[in-house]
Amino acid sequence: MKSLLFFLLLISSHCMFSQTYITNVSIADVEKQRWVSNQTVVIKDDRIVNIQKSSKIKIPESATVINGTGKYVLPGLTDAHIHFFQSGGLYTRPDVIDLQKDMPYQKEIDYSHETMEEVLHRYLQNGITNVIDVGATVNFLKQREPFKNDDDAPSIYITGPLLTTYEPSVYENLKDDEPFNLVKTVEDGINMVQQQLPFHPDFIKIWYITSRNASGVEASARKNLPIIKAIIDEAHKNNLKVAVHATQRITAQLAVENGCDFLVHSVDDEILKADFIQLMKKNKTILCPTLIVSPGYINTFGQTISPSNHELLKADPYQLGSLLDLKHLPDTLLINNYKKMANSKEGVARLSKADSISMANLKILSDEGVLIATGTDAGNIGTLHASSYLAELQAMKKSGMGNWKILQASTINGAKVLDKENEFGTVSIGKKANLIILDANPIEAIENITKIHRVINKGVVFNPDELIKDTPEDLAQRQLNAYNFRNIDAFLEPYAEDVEIYQYPDKLLYKGKDIMRDGYAKMFENTPNLHCELLGRMVQGNIVIDQERVKFGNNIVEAVAIYHVENGKINKVYFID
Repeated sequence: MKSLLFFLLLISSHCMFSQTYITNVSIADVEKQRWVSNQTVVIKDDRIVNIQKSSKIKIPESATVINGTGKYVLPGLTDAHIHFFQSGGLYTRPDVIDLQKDMPYQKEIDYSHETMEEVLHRYLQNGITNVIDVGATVNFLKQREPFKNDDDAPSIYITGPLLTTYEPSVYENLKDDEPFNLVKTVEDGINMVQQQLPFHPDFIKIWYITSRNASGVEASARKNLPIIKAIIDEAHKNNLKVAVHATQRITAQLAVENGCDFLVHSVDDEILKADFIQLMKKNKTILCPTLIVSPGYINTFGQTISPSNHELLKADPYQLGSLLDLKHLPDTLLINNYKKMANSKEGVARLSKADSISMANLKILSDEGVLIATGTDAGNIGTLHASSYLAELQAMKKSGMGNWKILQASTINGAKVLDKENEFGTVSIGKKANLIILDANPIEAIENITKIHRVINKGVVFNPDELIKDTPEDLAQRQLNAYNFRNIDAFLEPYAEDVEIYQYPDKLLYKGKDIMRDGYAKMFENTPNLHCELLGRMVQGNIVIDQERVKFGNNIVEAVAIYHVENGKINKVYFID
């Protein structure tokens, strides 16, 4: 019996004191904006316990060693603005475009709950070790609990439903799946804060919406100000910070004057003046600019969306694919009206003006020392979870922010949103071992933030490619998406190098990616109105059978494609015309 106890204690001791060493690596000092080279980072359990010159550290034989030669270590990233209740796909906001005849909203709700774990894995795969949901539901407050201690999930910080003076009717009476709570009085505001307390939110969120009539914006904002102030005061009384959606200068100013901690969008209606900037600095209000969310809507509705290779490979393939459904849904009057609105001279000018003001204000605030935190507003139509992070960084770069400031916004400033800068946000002794190891320097090119060698979350090392394994259906969907977006590299990625293409049942048409590339690249370049609509799909083991309707210019062809998958790639395709 004693020998058994000793053995168990020995095993337990070995697990408890197991260590990981990242050797000969360059460390990003995001606060001082510099690289510290030839370092070894020592991780024990979920903490960084030592950082020294590699020549000064002796590595035990039992340790796990990651060779960091030529690599770069950053703190894990934070997406400071997401929404779990939204999927990023076409059907996720029926208050913006009502397509419930094609997709009942309840199915969208169910999908968001069913895929939450996958969404979390996608964030971690992209090096995002913390997410802040500033506008959720009671059911998501409950659902986050099982993930709190999961090594393969980012840390989740979350609000309850958005408190708002305007609630779209489509969200009424959804009970614990309701993302908006209508606040009509000061007493409502106080009560609704108190109603969220038993579910332990990390924030309270206000949707500060005003009249769309330009002459009535300030009057509407001031009319609702007592309610806004009451919510902020009640939240602070209960030691909760308050995030506020305010895209107009007047609503943002009133929110900050009355104690808002976190503005979750840029002001997009006027260039900010010195008094507002000083107010934000004095109150230590943090800004999350969310530059890409409005273009995501407009480009989807205008059918001009053009996802990057990164998104085609890393996004939820089904939600990404849904963004093209406007090309074949039956309500052509509705769809043409949205397309006309998005592509009209007035619509383009309006978006361009709002974008330019948002970017100018971001640069002004960043230069003046206001804290900026990176956030995508992921979940909105056209802004996909996790994979959209790169596009947000690129937009911040376009605004004029330098790469070091962007890294600060994505790491230490995200921690400051939560008052957790002593826990994470820098690569420092004593902080959580939430790190990403990159193969390339993100200061040289911000796109290098996606060249992830390893993700370390809560001290556990992950190969990002293993966090999400593509199913045969995923591969079929990803190549379909790339086909419709005419992206030859992303289209070929799911295929094996020696792929065989057949005319059913057994006529070999050609073999190999090179021949496939040549034929499809020419078709993508030369075929107008190319679009493949998926009519039906069957999955049996490693075989996916798609019934398709393909439009080539003015011609429409219906066909069946049978995809055989082996070793994670499509190795055979059979076409039935």
